[in-house]
Amino acid sequence: MKIERKFTKAGQDAYSDLDFVTTVSEIRNPDGSVVFKLDNVEVPASWSQVASDVIAQKYFRKAGVPSATRPVKEKDVPEFLWRSVPAEGATMEGETSSKQVFDRLAGAWAYWGWKGGYFTTEEDARAYFDEMRHMLASQRAAPNSPQWFNTGLHWAYGINGPAQGHYYVDHKSGKLTRSKSSYEHPQPHACFIQSVADDLVGDGGIMDLWVREARLFKYGSGTGTNFSSLRGEGEKLSGGGKSSGLMGFLKIGDRAAGAIKSGGTTRRAAKMVIVDADHPDIEDFINWKVLEEQKVASIVAGSKMHEEKLNKLFAAIRAWDGAEADAYDPAKNEGLKAAIREAKKVAIPETYVKRVLDYARQGHTSIEFPTYDTDWDSEAYNSVSGQNSNNSIRVTNAFLTAVEKDADWELINRVDGTVTKTVRARDLWAQVGHAAWACADPGIQYHDTVNDWHTCPEDGAIRGSNPCSEYMFLDDTACNLASMNLLTFLQDGEFQVEDYMHASRLWTVTLEISVMMAQFPSKEIAQRSYDFRTLGLGYANIGGLLMNMGLSYDSDEGRALCGALTAIMTGVAYATSAEMAGELGAFPGYEKNAQHMLRVIRNHRNAAHGNDTGYERLAVKPVPLDHASCPQPALVDVAMSCWDEALKLGEQHGYR
Repeated sequence: MKIERKFTKAGQDAYSDLDFVTTVSEIRNPDGSVVFKLDNVEVPASWSQVASDVIAQKYFRKAGVPSATRPVKEKDVPEFLWRSVPAEGATMEGETSSKQVFDRLAGAWAYWGWKGGYFTTEEDARAYFDEMRHMLASQRAAPNSPQWFNTGLHWAYGINGPAQGHYYVDHKSGKLTRSKSSYEHPQPHACFIQSVADDLVGDGGIMDLWVREARLFKYGSGTGTNFSSLRGEGEKLSGGGKSSGLMGFLKIGDRAAGAIKSGGTTRRAAKMVIVDADHPDIEDFINWKVLEEQKVASIVAGSKMHEEKLNKLFAAIRAWDGAEADAYDPAKNEGLKAAIREAKKVAIPETYVKRVLDYARQGHTSIEFPTYDTDWDSEAYNSVSGQNSNNSIRVTNAFLTAVEKDADWELINRVDGTVTKTVRARDLWAQVGHAAWACADPGIQYHDTVNDWHTCPEDGAIRGSNPCSEYMFLDDTACNLASMNLLTFLQDGEFQVEDYMHASRLWTVTLEISVMMAQFPSKEIAQRSYDFRTLGLGYANIGGLLMNMGLSYDSDEGRALCGALTAIMTGVAYATSAEMAGELGAFPGYEKNAQHMLRVIRNHRNAAHGNDTGYERLAVKPVPLDHASCPQPALVDVAMSCWDEALKLGEQHGYR
């Protein structure tokens, strides 16, 4: 592929027009104690202190970075892309400059891109390397966290480690291969959707899923699973007996996720739990977090009540002015009797009352009873379940119709398909509404609408999503993400659409290269990620852009601008995908899904053209791009042309 320059110049350093400064990164707890501190952190001068703290605390490699490196010659690879290993006598330290991070990310992408045949000439590879470094440093765009954690550590520093059970598909042979090291093929994907079988300890089963999740969490990724295949409580087991049900296993997975710090940092593991609306245990699932929140309230209030009432017993004993032996006798010490009565009124256990009296007889004058608070990271929340995942229920059009008509809804056994219980659809819907109001979960996933936009239905239905739900695709697949910072493309009140399209193209290439270089936590995900090559490109700072352009967030103009920018980005991404397919071939799963994918592309194009009709096989029509309200009309023309190009090239080459 040919790569042009927009942000850098050939023969000049990629950072030549950017100023860098050294700063101190320090993060403190609310009580003032220092969580993290690093001196002499080199960052672009334009970066905020928050951005500096994030890269220093989260993304700088903290160990194993050599003070000096030497290149490793590699045949048919340009010298500037040779990977490095520690030089003789080098000492090991951590990263301290953002340039180190930018260089290792862009360098690894360019290295693998060259090996995969993505660049026409060495100059194209060098232009790509420089443009990507500049975009990272100028905050025009950024990849997802696992890229910052893992990508380039082997290429730039020779960092390695024992294999962790990962797999990849060799880009030359197409052969599924077990990884021999932990970083040569990095784990750059943030978003995974994994399947689970109704099997306790077998491959692909429940306990195996916790192992696969742990591999993902360790390297900073998140995962989602639809657990609807698991039997409901009371369903028969093959060996006799009855199933303990869905919820017990969800609590095991929740506890495992809570014990793992994602990417080895203080970032929590990201996890999505999905259950279909017809599962026998759906009511327990809907109300899971509601009940756990109530437990937290009870723990907090109860702990403070215990501390107050038990110490009042000590106070009554201290206040006694009669014979010492009578101080501990409520029949004689009226103050103590009143304090005991007050404690019993609020259900303080009698064992604790007796314990205080025993302590007092031994000479103690107070009791330290731990109290808790409602901070999300407090011990109270750590002691209950359901706090380490986003929960969603999967609803069909049939369920929503039943809600509209106030009809019955059947809950179905997983093994034999019989009806285990019939409920009113509106009652179930009311439980969802109450739970979402009480604890913000569960969310809703619209199964039929999602699958109407499915590009590869020949390989199965979409049943789940990643933790944030921006990635919805087949089970046992992965997606790596990047976001562009919209505000950086605003200049003198005008959105610089050519720069935006250029960035969209290069980041699409970057995410595609990342699929090629990656390793995955299971054979199935490695193979399917190779077969379907899913990636996700998005943007951030739409609010900042609208404010700087003087547009209301909730306005026709604001929505039209957002729609136009989304259409341009997505259209460019699909056109770039088709361009790569023309040079490297379409993704292996494309041929049997071609008609479905082209139908989806035509529907996107139709929406970009602002049409209300003409959509193919959609039960719910999209809101088309509002041409008349777009505050920068030229963006509408660009959006339409991008989708025209995406469809035209896709019809010729397919998609990568």
